[in-house]
Amino acid sequence: MIHDLFQIGEPAEHRGIVIAPLYPRQDPVAAYVTLDEALAGGLRIRETSESGSVPELVVSNALTERVLLYDGEELVGAKQNRILNVSVLVDAKTTLTIPVSCVEQGRWSQRSADFDAAPHAASPELRHRKNLALQMQPLARGISQGEVWDAVYEKATRMGVHSLTGASSDTFAAYADSLRALEDAFPAHSGQCGAILAIGTSMCLDAVSRPDAFARLWPKLRRGYLLDALEHLDGTPMSPAALPMILGETRKADWSRQPSAGLGEDIRLRGERVLGSGLELDGELIQLSSFMSPDDHRQATRRIARPSQRR
Repeated sequence: MIHDLFQIGEPAEHRGIVIAPLYPRQDPVAAYVTLDEALAGGLRIRETSESGSVPELVVSNALTERVLLYDGEELVGAKQNRILNVSVLVDAKTTLTIPVSCVEQGRWSQRSADFDAAPHAASPELRHRKNLALQMQPLARGISQGEVWDAVYEKATRMGVHSLTGASSDTFAAYADSLRALEDAFPAHSGQCGAILAIGTSMCLDAVSRPDAFARLWPKLRRGYLLDALEHLDGTPMSPAALPMILGETRKADWSRQPSAGLGEDIRLRGERVLGSGLELDGELIQLSSFMSPDDHRQATRRIARPSQRR
């Protein structure tokens, strides 16, 4: 299935980072716009109430288009910054509640009525750890929060960043110049619908069904990729011949489906060497994220599902 959907393009390598574009083998069917497009058109994301609730937010889509909210996109403002726990396809003219995780542990005070979109998505390391915590109950509120806070704190500590509110966005801000210096080595390509990142022995795959949507998502995903890469610069790059491995392992994994937070079905996939998630609508794969890491076995044995204590 996966090999039928994507073709790997020519990889780019710079300072030990390898990123290859993915191209679709099939024309997209479902139409949708991205978060940034929708916010400009009037989409609103708010706290659930005046008092708020850490693990969920309310999305109001007044647009006539469906909106894809991508797993790991960061929302800034309101009472505290959050990331999306899962990918959600929000129907036109719809209001719904979505599961999120806090990435700013030290703030619980109103900065704005509505959320805005951060210029970055969560790094693959953080998304991988969150995904692992959510494998059995992807829509359950709060069960990934402890792992997310740990990942944010550990990243900031390793990178020497002090944040007054423990905000993940402060780590991105502290390394903004370093990230910009790497971005030009990994441009978007016409017709690209996804990408494979390889750092050392770990890989990450991200893809959507529409190349126009990926073109808008790529700057965010790339910043997340490069934040992880900053900790591994100038290492031995992975051979391009190894990149198809993540497609093969994703295809061989066990795939399970259940109702999503919006339209379509939430997908969870798990294999011996791969972990991932996605979103499917009427048999079309709308979004896919897949992770391969030598640490997966170790992480699987940890007790990582620790619910948030704040409500």
